[in-house]
Amino acid sequence: MGKKFTGTGVALVTPFHKYGTIDFTSLEKIVDYTINGGVDYLVVLGTTGEAATMSADERNAVLDFVLETCNNRVPVVLGIGGNNTQEIVNKIKNMSFDGIDGILSVCPYYNKPQQKGIIYHYTTIASICPVPIILYNVPGRTGTNMKAETTLQLASNCENIIAIKEASGNMEQIMEILRNKPDHFTVISGDDALTLPMIAAGAEGVISVVANAYPSEFSKMVKLCLEQNFQEARKIHFSLLPIIAKLFEDGSPAGVKAALQILGLCENSLRLPVVKVNKAVYFQIQQLINDFSIITIN
Repeated sequence: MGKKFTGTGVALVTPFHKYGTIDFTSLEKIVDYTINGGVDYLVVLGTTGEAATMSADERNAVLDFVLETCNNRVPVVLGIGGNNTQEIVNKIKNMSFDGIDGILSVCPYYNKPQQKGIIYHYTTIASICPVPIILYNVPGRTGTNMKAETTLQLASNCENIIAIKEASGNMEQIMEILRNKPDHFTVISGDDALTLPMIAAGAEGVISVVANAYPSEFSKMVKLCLEQNFQEARKIHFSLLPIIAKLFEDGSPAGVKAALQILGLCENSLRLPVVKVNKAVYFQIQQLINDFSIITIN
């Protein structure tokens, strides 16, 4: 099942109007733009989608809209995670999974559970979840690192835990997972800048932020990597690397929202406590996008 989530997944932004409501017109535009650009699946209501600052009604509306707009063109993964295991269980039990191909569930944050607690958290979710589960390890946001041995235990013992989005940035840990994982289990890059070296080590794709802005280029780079054509993949990787770095310099999704405004895809609007990138970073993103366009044309 995990092989459904190879290639490029895009962690979709949620566009907002300047007065705070969801901009469904721009959301439709971005869904079409990313699918037409060659992404392999969509990830909706994750960190990049600012789900944490949306009401339950808004999250439901966004999910329904993305499913309708996608219209089965590519698989859809839904972000369902948190630090209250029972609340996640209740949410899963009470929702329809029609059209949803899997969930992305972040490692519990703030509570700082022991590794045993992380294992119980995910095994509890796995016992009632009707679709495949992608683990999400992002200690820079959660404050807790899911160790390689924990990931491997979950991969081996839970049939419907089929992949991990690894965003620890710790290549030694990532390679430990890749070296010892079961054959059915997929490792997915959670870091745009590390996608090429992770695939070189055995990962099978990425859930990407920059693919909101550059779906065609990033998807092509990932496909080349998966074909073991690293010579050509490196050209795209290194051309995008300065943009990727700048998009995360002043926080995400603030950076990619700035880029999407510059590209004419949505307004540069976010919800507190996230704020826009500062003017200097915005100008630098704009310059990098302009320079990249010139390189692409030439």
